[in-house]
Amino acid sequence: MIYSLRGKIVDKSKETIAVDIGNIAYEVFITRIEDFRLNEDVYIYTYEVLSQDDHYLVGFTSKLEKSAFISLISVKGIGPKTALSALSSTNPEDLFRAIQSENTSYLKKLPGIGPKAAAQIVLDLKGKLVEMDEKGAPTSYEEVRLALKQLGFKVKEIDDVLSSINEPGLENDAVLRLALQKLRKKSS
Repeated sequence: MIYSLRGKIVDKSKETIAVDIGNIAYEVFITRIEDFRLNEDVYIYTYEVLSQDDHYLVGFTSKLEKSAFISLISVKGIGPKTALSALSSTNPEDLFRAIQSENTSYLKKLPGIGPKAAAQIVLDLKGKLVEMDEKGAPTSYEEVRLALKQLGFKVKEIDDVLSSINEPGLENDAVLRLALQKLRKKSS
Protein backbone atom coordinates (compact mmCIF):
# COMPACT_ATOMS: atom_id res chain seq x y z
CA MET A 1 0.00 0.00 0.00
CA ILE A 2 1.30 3.45 -0.92
CA TYR A 3 0.94 5.71 2.14
CA SER A 4 1.87 9.04 0.60
CA LEU A 5 3.56 10.75 -2.31
CA ARG A 6 5.91 13.72 -2.40
CA GLY A 7 6.69 15.25 -5.74
CA LYS A 8 5.78 17.75 -8.42
CA ILE A 9 2.48 17.98 -10.27
CA VAL A 10 3.31 17.41 -13.93
CA ASP A 11 -0.20 16.99 -15.32
CA LYS A 12 -3.73 17.77 -14.26
CA SER A 13 -7.16 16.72 -15.55
CA LYS A 14 -10.74 17.27 -14.39
CA GLU A 15 -10.39 14.83 -11.48
CA THR A 16 -6.76 13.65 -11.35
CA ILE A 17 -3.24 14.95 -10.95
CA ALA A 18 -0.01 13.28 -12.01
CA VAL A 19 2.67 13.47 -9.31
CA ASP A 20 6.24 12.97 -10.50
CA ILE A 21 8.32 11.51 -7.68
CA GLY A 22 11.46 11.23 -9.82
CA ASN A 23 11.67 8.71 -12.68
CA ILE A 24 7.99 7.80 -12.24
CA ALA A 25 4.71 9.72 -12.05
CA TYR A 26 1.59 8.49 -10.33
CA GLU A 27 -1.90 9.44 -11.45
CA VAL A 28 -4.00 10.27 -8.38
CA PHE A 29 -7.72 11.01 -8.07
CA ILE A 30 -8.30 14.13 -5.95
CA THR A 31 -11.41 15.48 -4.21
CA ARG A 32 -10.86 19.17 -5.00
CA ILE A 33 -8.75 19.55 -8.12
CA GLU A 34 -8.81 23.36 -7.81
CA ASP A 35 -6.52 23.06 -4.75
CA PHE A 36 -3.65 21.92 -6.97
CA ARG A 37 -1.54 23.70 -9.63
CA LEU A 38 0.81 22.45 -12.32
CA ASN A 39 4.49 22.39 -11.34
CA GLU A 40 3.58 22.71 -7.66
CA ASP A 41 5.48 20.60 -5.13
CA VAL A 42 3.02 18.50 -3.12
CA TYR A 43 2.83 16.02 -0.31
CA ILE A 44 -0.36 13.99 -0.40
CA TYR A 45 -1.65 11.07 1.63
CA THR A 46 -2.92 8.27 -0.56
CA TYR A 47 -5.33 5.39 -0.50
CA GLU A 48 -4.98 2.58 -3.01
CA VAL A 49 -8.26 1.30 -4.41
CA LEU A 50 -7.81 -2.27 -5.54
CA SER A 51 -10.78 -4.30 -6.70
CA GLN A 52 -11.60 -6.83 -9.36
CA ASP A 53 -12.46 -4.04 -11.82
CA ASP A 54 -10.31 -1.10 -10.68
CA HIS A 55 -6.86 -0.17 -9.47
CA TYR A 56 -6.07 3.48 -8.76
CA LEU A 57 -4.79 5.92 -6.15
CA VAL A 58 -6.84 8.53 -4.32
CA GLY A 59 -5.01 11.51 -2.80
CA PHE A 60 -5.75 13.70 0.21
CA THR A 61 -4.28 16.90 1.61
CA SER A 62 -4.61 15.71 5.23
CA LYS A 63 -4.86 12.56 7.32
CA LEU A 64 -8.30 13.69 8.45
CA GLU A 65 -9.55 13.86 4.85
CA LYS A 66 -8.14 10.38 4.25
CA SER A 67 -9.90 9.17 7.40
CA ALA A 68 -13.19 10.66 6.14
CA PHE A 69 -12.79 8.82 2.83
CA ILE A 70 -12.00 5.50 4.54
CA SER A 71 -15.00 5.98 6.86
CA LEU A 72 -17.33 6.66 3.94
CA ILE A 73 -16.21 3.65 1.89
CA SER A 74 -16.76 1.43 4.94
CA VAL A 75 -20.49 2.26 4.72
CA LYS A 76 -22.66 -0.30 2.96
CA GLY A 77 -23.43 0.93 -0.56
CA ILE A 78 -20.82 3.73 -0.67
CA GLY A 79 -17.98 3.11 -3.10
CA PRO A 80 -14.75 5.03 -3.63
CA LYS A 81 -16.12 7.19 -6.49
CA THR A 82 -19.19 8.19 -4.45
CA ALA A 83 -17.01 8.97 -1.41
CA LEU A 84 -14.71 11.11 -3.57
CA SER A 85 -17.65 12.95 -5.04
CA ALA A 86 -19.19 13.58 -1.61
CA LEU A 87 -15.91 14.84 -0.16
CA SER A 88 -15.50 17.25 -3.07
CA SER A 89 -18.40 19.27 -1.64
CA THR A 90 -17.54 19.30 2.06
CA ASN A 91 -14.65 19.08 4.48
CA PRO A 92 -14.00 16.28 6.98
CA GLU A 93 -14.94 18.38 10.00
CA ASP A 94 -18.37 19.29 8.62
CA LEU A 95 -18.94 15.73 7.42
CA PHE A 96 -18.11 14.24 10.83
CA ARG A 97 -20.19 16.90 12.60
CA ALA A 98 -23.19 16.11 10.37
CA ILE A 99 -22.83 12.38 11.05
CA GLN A 100 -22.49 12.79 14.82
CA SER A 101 -25.55 15.05 14.97
CA GLU A 102 -27.54 12.85 12.54
CA ASN A 103 -27.96 15.76 10.12
CA THR A 104 -29.11 13.68 7.15
CA SER A 105 -30.27 16.87 5.40
CA TYR A 106 -26.66 18.01 5.19
CA LEU A 107 -25.50 14.60 4.01
CA LYS A 108 -28.21 14.39 1.31
CA LYS A 109 -26.96 17.58 -0.33
CA LEU A 110 -23.58 15.93 -1.03
CA PRO A 111 -23.17 14.60 -4.59
CA GLY A 112 -24.07 10.92 -4.88
CA ILE A 113 -25.69 10.76 -1.43
CA GLY A 114 -29.43 10.22 -1.40
CA PRO A 115 -31.82 9.73 1.52
CA LYS A 116 -31.05 6.02 1.94
CA ALA A 117 -27.28 6.54 1.72
CA ALA A 118 -27.44 9.43 4.22
CA ALA A 119 -29.38 7.27 6.68
CA GLN A 120 -26.93 4.39 6.16
CA ILE A 121 -23.93 6.69 6.77
CA VAL A 122 -25.41 7.84 10.07
CA LEU A 123 -26.34 4.28 11.04
CA ASP A 124 -22.90 2.85 10.24
CA LEU A 125 -20.67 5.72 11.42
CA LYS A 126 -22.36 7.57 14.28
CA GLY A 127 -20.28 7.10 17.41
CA LYS A 128 -17.43 5.44 15.51
CA LEU A 129 -15.71 8.59 14.24
CA VAL A 130 -12.75 10.55 15.52
CA GLU A 131 -13.84 12.62 18.50
CA MET A 132 -13.83 16.32 17.75
CA ASP A 133 -14.11 19.19 20.19
CA GLU A 134 -17.82 19.88 19.85
CA LYS A 135 -19.01 20.89 23.30
CA GLY A 136 -22.73 21.35 23.18
CA ALA A 137 -23.14 20.14 19.59
CA PRO A 138 -26.69 19.13 18.69
CA THR A 139 -27.48 15.66 19.93
CA SER A 140 -29.67 15.03 16.95
CA TYR A 141 -30.99 17.06 14.07
CA GLU A 142 -33.80 14.51 14.04
CA GLU A 143 -35.20 16.10 17.20
CA VAL A 144 -35.15 19.52 15.52
CA ARG A 145 -36.66 18.07 12.33
CA LEU A 146 -39.51 16.53 14.34
CA ALA A 147 -40.17 19.80 16.19
CA LEU A 148 -40.32 21.72 12.89
CA LYS A 149 -42.71 19.13 11.41
CA GLN A 150 -44.95 19.51 14.44
CA LEU A 151 -44.95 23.28 13.83
CA GLY A 152 -46.38 22.60 10.37
CA PHE A 153 -43.37 23.11 8.10
CA LYS A 154 -42.99 20.94 5.00
CA VAL A 155 -40.29 18.24 4.95
CA LYS A 156 -38.59 19.78 1.87
CA GLU A 157 -38.38 23.20 3.57
CA ILE A 158 -37.04 21.64 6.75
CA ASP A 159 -34.39 19.62 4.91
CA ASP A 160 -33.28 22.66 2.89
CA VAL A 161 -32.83 24.75 6.01
CA LEU A 162 -31.18 22.04 8.12
CA SER A 163 -28.74 21.25 5.31
CA SER A 164 -27.49 24.84 5.59
CA ILE A 165 -26.96 24.57 9.37
CA ASN A 166 -23.94 22.59 10.46
CA GLU A 167 -22.57 24.78 13.22
CA PRO A 168 -20.28 23.44 15.94
CA GLY A 169 -21.20 24.29 19.50
CA LEU A 170 -24.95 24.75 18.98
CA GLU A 171 -27.42 22.94 21.17
CA ASN A 172 -30.75 21.73 19.79
CA ASP A 173 -32.68 24.78 20.96
CA ALA A 174 -30.19 27.08 19.20
CA VAL A 175 -30.43 25.00 16.00
CA LEU A 176 -34.23 25.20 16.23
CA ARG A 177 -34.14 29.00 16.65
CA LEU A 178 -31.75 29.38 13.71
CA ALA A 179 -33.89 27.10 11.54
CA LEU A 180 -37.03 29.05 12.44
CA GLN A 181 -35.32 32.33 11.52
CA LYS A 182 -34.29 30.93 8.14
CA LEU A 183 -37.72 29.45 7.49
CA ARG A 184 -39.42 32.76 8.32
CA LYS A 185 -37.07 34.64 5.94
CA LYS A 186 -37.93 32.18 3.15
CA SER A 187 -41.67 32.61 3.65
CA SER A 188 -41.55 36.43 3.66
